[in-house]
Amino acid sequence: MAIVKSKLLKQLSNNYPNFLKKDLEKFINIILSEIKKSLKRGDRVELRGFGIFSTKIQKARISRNPKTGEKVNTPEKKTIHFKMSKDLFNKLNDET
Repeated sequence: MAIVKSKLLKQLSNNYPNFLKKDLEKFINIILSEIKKSLKRGDRVELRGFGIFSTKIQKARISRNPKTGEKVNTPEKKTIHFKMSKDLFNKLNDET
């Protein structure tokens, strides 16, 4: 089961009842938009204890349509790369 923004907002409002729900929603939107802007500029985003988001450039190539076998020209594009922190890795694998 994935966590969606509405569930994250609900969890935050339960943990911090003194904050208004609309303020928490603005806070989440600001954080996500800043991450998007940084990645679009090509900057690296580091969240300590969670991981690092960075962009990599995938070269232009000739790929194949699996349905027809026809060759297709695929242009160069940016992809997002995520590397988890050692803390997160250890928590996921129950290591201390």
